[in-house]
Amino acid sequence: MVQKKATTKKATTTTKAPVKKVAPKKVAAAATKKKVAVKKVAPKKAVTIATKKKTPVKKAIVANNKSKIAAYKTKKGEKYMSAAMKKHFVAVLLLWREHLTDEMQKTFDHLKTKGETYADPMDRASQEEEFAFELRTRDRERKLINKIGISVEKVKQDDYGWCDSCGDEIGVKRLEARPTATHCIHCKTLDEIKERQLNG
Repeated sequence: MVQKKATTKKATTTTKAPVKKVAPKKVAAAATKKKVAVKKVAPKKAVTIATKKKTPVKKAIVANNKSKIAAYKTKKGEKYMSAAMKKHFVAVLLLWREHLTDEMQKTFDHLKTKGETYADPMDRASQEEEFAFELRTRDRERKLINKIGISVEKVKQDDYGWCDSCGDEIGVKRLEARPTATHCIHCKTLDEIKERQLNG
């Protein structure tokens, strides 16, 4: 009699245990599937939105690096050297002058910091050659700064953009290429031909 009771207890315990273990596994598996699906969908949307927002910013940076001030576009019926055109070229000239003065300051700082004397004659000679080249370049830029100042004064006196030789228009395209130009393209080519003939 004792043996029969023991077997019945074992049978009841064995039947109850698998039911309890199976149910939590199924619920947990379903919950993990839902979580995984949610995680996969959210990052894909975020990545596509981020890439769409970043692309126009990169294009704007590239455009600004090419030229800080965009070329002037003439409107239909606009007079040559109108107020807007003068304002544009004054901004170009002042920006150019600021850039040149910054470069000159960098050169002077470089000469001060690297002004040490080397024991080796070859090193000293190469350093002196480098300094001489930099000073020649800065001397050219100093003359160019004076020309920029003259051009700004011409804008104030309403003489900017007109040829000094023939009095004709220099042209917007030529002034965009060389804002300190004082001669039109025809007079400048004639001057260059004369120089070549004289110098041989």
